[in-house]
Amino acid sequence: MFITKYIKEVYLGIKSLLVGMKRTGYYFTHHKEIITQQYPDNRDTLNLPERFKGEVVMPHDEKNEHRCTGCQACELACPNGTIKVITQSVLLADGRKKKAIDKLVYHLELCTMCNLCVVACPSDAIVMAQTFEHSVFDRTKLTKILNNPGSKIMDGIE
Repeated sequence: MFITKYIKEVYLGIKSLLVGMKRTGYYFTHHKEIITQQYPDNRDTLNLPERFKGEVVMPHDEKNEHRCTGCQACELACPNGTIKVITQSVLLADGRKKKAIDKLVYHLELCTMCNLCVVACPSDAIVMAQTFEHSVFDRTKLTKILNNPGSKIMDGIE
C-alpha cells in the first residue's frame, strides 16, 4: 500500500516536471512569442499595460491649478488610511468662507494600489500613475504631498 502510493507520487511528480519542460522548450524554440521583458535593460522601450497602477498622483495644469475640492471622499474610500486631506478655510472676495485643501498627504508605503480613492473622487483630481520604481532606504521618502506648493483649485470646480 505504502509503496504503490509512493510510486504514484513519484510518477505524478515526473509527469508534472515533463509538462513544465515541454512548455519551456516550446517558448525556447518559438522566439516570436516573447513574454518576458528584460528589465532594466529595456527602460526606454518598456511597455506597461494601460491598467497598471503604480502610485496616486494629482495632475496640475500649466498654471499650477488642480481639481481637488477637499471633499475628503478619497480619504473615506481608502481602506487603510493611505490618503489624508488637510483642509483650511479660505475667505473669498465677497466675505464667504470656502473650504480648500492645504495638503493632500499620500503614504505610498501603506498603499495597496486598490484604486478606490481614484474611483471615489467626484472631481477626478487624482489618478494612478504608471511609476513603479519606489525603492528607497528611508521610508519617510515614501510619504508625499500630492499638491504642488502654491497651487490652487481650477476655476469652475466646486
